[in-house]
Order: sequence, then C-alpha cells, then structure tokens
Amino acid sequence: MPFIGTHLMCLGVIWVGWSWIAVLVAIFLYAIRMFAITGFYHRYFSHKTFKTSRFFQFIFALLGNSAAQRGPLWWAAHHRHHHRHSDDPDDPHSPHQHGLLWSHMLWFTNRSNYSTRLEYVKDLAKYPELRFIDRYDILVPILLGTFLFYFGVALNFFFPGLGTSGMQMLIWGFFISTVVLFHATCTINSLSHMIGRKRYDTGDESRNSLLLALLTFGEGWHNNHHYYPNATRQGFYWWEIDLTYYTLRLMAAFGIIWDMKGVPAHVRAKTTAGGNAIDPDTPPSPPNLQESV
Repeated sequence: MPFIGTHLMCLGVIWVGWSWIAVLVAIFLYAIRMFAITGFYHRYFSHKTFKTSRFFQFIFALLGNSAAQRGPLWWAAHHRHHHRHSDDPDDPHSPHQHGLLWSHMLWFTNRSNYSTRLEYVKDLAKYPELRFIDRYDILVPILLGTFLFYFGVALNFFFPGLGTSGMQMLIWGFFISTVVLFHATCTINSLSHMIGRKRYDTGDESRNSLLLALLTFGEGWHNNHHYYPNATRQGFYWWEIDLTYYTLRLMAAFGIIWDMKGVPAHVRAKTTAGGNAIDPDTPPSPPNLQESV
C-alpha cells in the first residue's frame, strides 16, 4: 500500500502545479539520492569496492535510505544474492525468468522479498546504526517528506515570489523525485538484462547500455559490472561515462573515501563475447537498435 500510495501522490501535481524551485529541488534530490544508491548502497555496501570512515558510512546509509528503497542491509543482501543467481530461477528479478513487469517492480512488493537476508551481510550487521536504519527504514523517508513540506511553507512565507507551497514542495521534492528515482534504479534489474551489448561472457544476460548509464549515473555498464563486480568503476573505458565513479574520485581526493579498487589489466585484456579484441583507445561504433535488443 505505501508503494501504491507513493505513486498515486504524484497525481497531486494536478492541484499543486509547479514552480522552478520545486522542480530544481526534485532534480537535486534525484541526483544526490541516485549517487547514494549507486555509490554507496551498491558499490560500497554491496561490493566493498572502496573504504570509508564509519561516520561517512552512516551518512550515506541515511541518504540512500531516504530514497525509499529500504535499508542498506536489505539492499546489499538482496544484491549479493542477485549476483550469485543472476538470471537463474533463484534470481528474484530476472526478466528472463519472471517477465519484464515483475523484474522491474512487482518483485519489490512481493512479501517473500521483504526480509533482510542477514547471512549475506554479516560484515555490515555488526554496526548497530546500520541495523537501526534497516529495521526502521521508513523513518528517514518520512522525515525527508516532513522537512520538504515545511521547507515549502517557509519559502512561501518568506519568498512568496517563488510561487511554491508546502504541498507543492512535498509532491515534487519527495513523491515525484522518489518515484522517478525508483524506476530509474529498477531499469538495471529489468532493461539492463534485455537491451544493450554484451562485451563479456558472464553466463547471464547482463548488458551494457549508454542510455541506462546516463540515467543511473554509471550503472548501465552492467555487463562490465557482472564480469568484474569488485571494481569501483563500472565504465571500464574512457568513453563509458560513469558519473558515480567521477564523484567518488573527487571524494577520494578529499580523503572521504580511499582504497578504490581498479579494473585489473587481465580484465581489460579479455576479448568481447563475440571474440573481438578490445582497443582501449577506440570506442566501439554505435549499435543499431535491432542489434541492441
């Protein structure tokens, strides 16, 4: 019911309208929460591709949790299970096993996927603050929505020329931004196993897609990731845009994170799934749509 309600609340835009400030807040929250999901829920909590302090681990767990995609332990445990069973019958969101709609979002609402598989995340479960966020994973999204409502009220009072309100800021900043973020994230579960190119033979249907990489800040290089999930970088070559990786590099420069794991030479030296050698200096020619599908 909360999942359905979150989607239905987006229809509130019919009554609250829009303003530039509300739309900009929605875009900002999409970007920062997408980074928290891709950079920390995925590349840090799920795969340990870099290190950070316990303080920043907690901060980005909160930011990731604000995306309303459940807690960091649940997310990491679920994702580790997915890697062990990618596109086989035990994969909870394979489009080849369960269909596109199920793989995209219905799996998320299924009761069998609610619990956190603690056996997969013993390394994370030792932190009580992470267990608290995971247990009460609805708390941070509620606090974010409440803040946005009163932020809109304050803007309306002090800067009425901005044309916003509490409900408008809540609808755009939380509900619309969160729903778009959820569906963008879930394209990696569904579409990235259906469209794009396969560079590596990974034993599943993971694929690389520039479009999905742009939408999800680098997660669209999914075939790369399934071949070598230990690397911080998912766009293995310079022409594979990976916004999350660039941001993590910036954070490393400031000492916020460290020990980022690179892509080994033996991985780069591998041939494509079709048997052609990869030239690291020359991007591949653009695929046609029929070949991608």
